[in-house]
Formats: sequence, structure tokens, C-alpha cells
Amino acid sequence: MFDRTYQLEKLKSTEQFDIVVVGGGASGLGIAVDAVSRGFSVALFESHDFGKGTSSRSTKLVHGGVRYLAQGNIKLVIEALRERGLLEKNANHLFKRQTFLIPSYNWWFKYYYGFGLTIYDWLSARLSLGGSRIISTSKAIKRITNLKPQGLNGGVTYLDGQFDDARLALNLAQTASSHGAVILNHYKVNDISKDENGHVNGVSVLDTENDEEISVSAKVVINATGVFANKILKMAGRKKRSLKIVPSQGIHLVLDKSFLDGETALMVPKTSDGRVLFAIPWHNKVVVGTTDTPIKKPSYEPKPLEEEIEFILDTAKTYLTKAPKREDVKSVFAGLRPLVAPEGDKSNTKEISRGHKIIHSESGLITIVGGKWTTYREMSEDVVNEAIEAHVLPNIKSKTRTMSIHGNISSAEKAKLNGVHWFYGSDAKSLEALIESDPSLQELLHPNYEFTIGQVVWAVKHEMARTIEDVLARRIRLLFLDAQACLDISEKVADILAIELEQSDQWKQNQIKEFKALASGYLI
Repeated sequence: MFDRTYQLEKLKSTEQFDIVVVGGGASGLGIAVDAVSRGFSVALFESHDFGKGTSSRSTKLVHGGVRYLAQGNIKLVIEALRERGLLEKNANHLFKRQTFLIPSYNWWFKYYYGFGLTIYDWLSARLSLGGSRIISTSKAIKRITNLKPQGLNGGVTYLDGQFDDARLALNLAQTASSHGAVILNHYKVNDISKDENGHVNGVSVLDTENDEEISVSAKVVINATGVFANKILKMAGRKKRSLKIVPSQGIHLVLDKSFLDGETALMVPKTSDGRVLFAIPWHNKVVVGTTDTPIKKPSYEPKPLEEEIEFILDTAKTYLTKAPKREDVKSVFAGLRPLVAPEGDKSNTKEISRGHKIIHSESGLITIVGGKWTTYREMSEDVVNEAIEAHVLPNIKSKTRTMSIHGNISSAEKAKLNGVHWFYGSDAKSLEALIESDPSLQELLHPNYEFTIGQVVWAVKHEMARTIEDVLARRIRLLFLDAQACLDISEKVADILAIELEQSDQWKQNQIKEFKALASGYLI
């Protein structure tokens, strides 16, 4: 049962877990699903909310990486294309086949990328989403009507995958729980315990809601905290340092759909800073990004830099006839990529590997760093395989290649889901039944959006939402779509949460204050 009270009871009644996972992002949740489905006893602790960090702030793409192909990283592209195909099968409710257009403003450009994308299609083999095409200028403008026509000589179209990152994180948590794992958000690991030989044998966790501290025994502890991995490594007494985690910040601007007229996404393979620029339809808005800025110190709420904002706006107006301005931005969000580099020069984050690395500490702690959402499943399988070998656990094979993730439905069933309920997948009918049972639950949270009070109630009862931010940022995604709308409805959401969670008026006022301070950071 995906319920906080039930999870806590199970935690306290378990003498020892086979595996404890620290971190509730893509890597940690994937590891929990992989390990528990093999039959291991698993507990996962997330200090904030599932996907709170990097894992809810991606470009919303499940892709092989056209840029990695251009760099010659064929191995990473093949792995990612395979995982893209598996995710479409295993979490079809969250996956969308998205057509992209690469515009050509040089005569040779479309042929160069046309050839490269033919290889991209070929590498995806039987899991291909569809073939790429070299198209004419008129067809390119028909695809994106507000694409700048001056100098345009056609382009290349190709298909890739799109998804909802925070919803996938939640569904992975639900999947792990349904297989018997203890999964808890708002539980912070504040210490790592060791035996007399200095080997890690558990963790101490703090319930951040009531300050209760619990000791948890484990055969294996896995550190999956992304850009914050160094904190856990130091906690476990890290000595040697052959790898360095290099946080790189990327930001995205969210605009009204009119700025990218049509259903085709724009992809610019190389901007002036050497990165790829995407403009992608998402939840009836357009997400434009991303940047690549080295950051010295990671934070849970990274702030977009002025130069990043201006860079995206300037680059967008180079390609779009309707140029976005600062006042057009509905929300801006920043995420940190946990890139990994060997000791040496860390200045050029674009050249640092997007592959994942597994670190074995002298204490027995296992740490996973690097990687990306697309390859989360394979990364998780690798980590559990290494945990089995290093800690002599039963050698049980991974089952996740063909395992459905919570919410998965067929394409035919998905086609029947309308409005804002599509991303609930197999839960949609139960949600709709709840909303229909009480007219008060049918009330809209905001007049400009279809989200209802019933979805907030559902998020508390069935999705372990505990705060205004949990609901608006990651259960219904409105903070990433329209920050001002979230500020407008924050008090209404707080009222609902206070009732459902049986909290005091003081708690409610604190929630409102904290959320308004946070949401203001998503406004320009």
C-alpha cells in the first residue's frame, strides 16, 4: 500500500533490509524497483519528495542523444535508444512519440543531419519509433508555421520520445512499493552506521515532519543522491577520490503554446554555447532550453542566471518569427546534472561523459553518479548487479526489461483518456470515480486550468503528497507550467492539505509562506 503510515509500520517491523537506497530520484527509485522485483528486501529514503531535485527538471525527453552520435559515442546512443523503446512498452501512459524538426539554413546542413539521423534510426533497430526524413522548405514551415523563413532551405524530421519526469518518478515509487519495498519521502538520512570493522551496516533516518529518528539495519547501502552524492560519501568516510562530481546547470523557459505553432518540436543541434536547443510542446505549453553552466555548489532549488535566460531568449528569436520576451515566460526552472569527470580539467562540461559511474567505497558503500533519465533502468540494473557481487547476495537476474511500471496501459486505453487525467494511466478511472462522487471535488483550482480539488485529494490519499510544493510541482506539474497561477491558488491548496493531513492552522500558514517564497523563484 502506497501510504505513509503503512510504510512506516513496515519499516519499524523489519529487523534488517538487504538493500537501503538513499535518494528518491531516477537512479534511486529505479534501483529500488530493480532490487525488490528480484526478491530483495528494500527500503528507500528521500529527504524531500520523489524527483524533487534533478529528476523533475529535465528537458522531458527520452532520447538516444543526437549530439552524442555526432560526438561518436555510439555505445551510449545504442543503450539509450534501446532503453527508450523499453520505456515506451513499460510506461506507455507517460510516453509520447514526438516529431522533431532540425531546420537547415545552409545547403549542406540537412544532408549532414539527414545522414546522421539515418544512422540514428538504424541503431534503434526493432525499437525504432519511425524513420527520419529530409524535407523541403515549404514542408518545414508547414510543420512549424512561425519558423523564420529567411535563408531556410528545408530541414530534417525525426522521431524521439517525450515523457513526464516527475510523474515517472512517482510511478516508480508506487511500483517498488507494490512489490514490497518501503518507500518514504521527507525522510532524511543524517548518519551512516558501521560495524567494528568499519563496514557500512545501516543508516539513521530523520522524519522531517516530526523529527523522529530511526535506525535502519542493512546489508548494503546505495548512495543515489546525484549532485549531492559527495555528502553521503563523506558521511561514510570516503578516503580516496578518483572521480569528481561536476554539477552543470541547465535552465528551461516555459511559454504559451502559440510560440511554437503546431505539434512538431524544434531542435537546434548546436547553439553558440555548443549545446542543443529544444523547443518542445509539453502539457499544452512550450518548454525551451537548455543551457550548460558549471556550478560550484549544488542546491535543491538552483536559481536561473540572467545570462542563461537571455541566452535562451536570444537563441529562440534567431529561429522563431514570434520572438519570446521576458514577460512571456510563464515559468523558469533550473536543474543540475550530476556529471562525472576524472581528476583534471572540469571546465568544459559539454565534453564530460553523460554515462554513469559506480563507485565502491572502502566502507562498502556503493554510489551511482552520472547518467540520465533515458538510461535509468539500465543504470539501476548495473548497480544491483554490482551490489550482488560485492556483498555476496543471491545472484538473481534483473526482471525490469519487461516489467510494467505503475499506471502502464495500452495505446488504445491511453487514447480514451482526455484532459488532465491522461498521465494517471490505469489510475485515471479510480480518480475520476472519486471526483464524480463529490461535487466539491470537481471545482477547478484555477480558472485557466483543468486541474481540480479532487486531484489534490487524490495526491494526498494515493500519491504520498505532503506539501503544497509536492502537489503543484510534481503531482500536477502546474509550478513548471505557470508559476503565477500557483501563487494564486496556494492558499486554496493549503486549505485542502490541512484538512486531508489533519494539520493545524499554523502548519497551513507555514506551508503558504514557504511555497510562495519557492514559487517566486520560478518567475522572471
